[in-house]
Amino acid sequence: MTHCVRRSFRYRFYPTSEQVEHLSRTFGCVRLVYNMALEARIKAHQKGRSMAYKESSAALTAWKREDDFSFLNEVSCVPLQQALRHLQTAFLNYSAKRAGHPRFKSRKRSRASAEYTRSAFRYADGRLSLAKLKEPLRVVWSRPLPEGVEPSTVTVSRDPAGRWFVSLLCEIPVELMAPTDKSVGLDAGITALVTTSAGEKVCNPRHERSDRRRLLKAQRVLSRREPGSAGHAEARLRLARVHARIADRRRDFLHKLTTRLVRENQAVVIEDLNVAGMVRNHRLARAITDAALAGDAVHAGVQVRLVRT
Repeated sequence: MTHCVRRSFRYRFYPTSEQVEHLSRTFGCVRLVYNMALEARIKAHQKGRSMAYKESSAALTAWKREDDFSFLNEVSCVPLQQALRHLQTAFLNYSAKRAGHPRFKSRKRSRASAEYTRSAFRYADGRLSLAKLKEPLRVVWSRPLPEGVEPSTVTVSRDPAGRWFVSLLCEIPVELMAPTDKSVGLDAGITALVTTSAGEKVCNPRHERSDRRRLLKAQRVLSRREPGSAGHAEARLRLARVHARIADRRRDFLHKLTTRLVRENQAVVIEDLNVAGMVRNHRLARAITDAALAGDAVHAGVQVRLVRT
């Protein structure tokens, strides 16, 4: 039995200097449009009226005609429209009490990304081209896309370590795994990352602790650099790469662990942990974050149940 799911395939790519300049400008324009639209919505709310996506889109057209924002015409209009749609979704989630009030995006702390829909990219024969870019992206296809699948959206992003990624959202058929009569309960911990109801203990690899000396050295070097200098930017990038190494190793370990548990069991019961409250204990905060305690549900025909303790 199969069913269709939407799945994102993430790849690394290496842009040319011209692509770096254009995509960086696109990221800045996306952030600016999001913040301007958010400010306009807040002002409209203060005056006692609401502002929907249609009005935000009309405001974007007016901003492009102004001399101060004429540079918005230099990038593709699709990522800018997608930023407005994301803002609309954020307000819908806020109205439904599924999330907090949307906040302004920061140049230093927010994720640098831009989303392109089908009208703004072309994918054919393993070559991916984006609107207003002369050359296709040099993507490292670490694994092929499923045969016959066409991406619906493409998201380009840059992480704090300076690495560039492209994510292709596709709708693919997934075959449900054969049912089994096995079920397992999981108890998350610090010394043992997971203890199963069958008595198996999965040791905590402690990725942050294994790289702590390298991390502390990079932090000390950064603290000695003058903010705003080229040396400070280089040290910040070196520190970000250490954090990225820790995060990548942790993510890889957790994905392999959860995949094995899902394949072996029909039902998985885990604790509904209040991680935000647990990290307030300053003596355990580092160990808790290093263990990455959180729920990871994998949809493959397996029941995942949360139990409050």
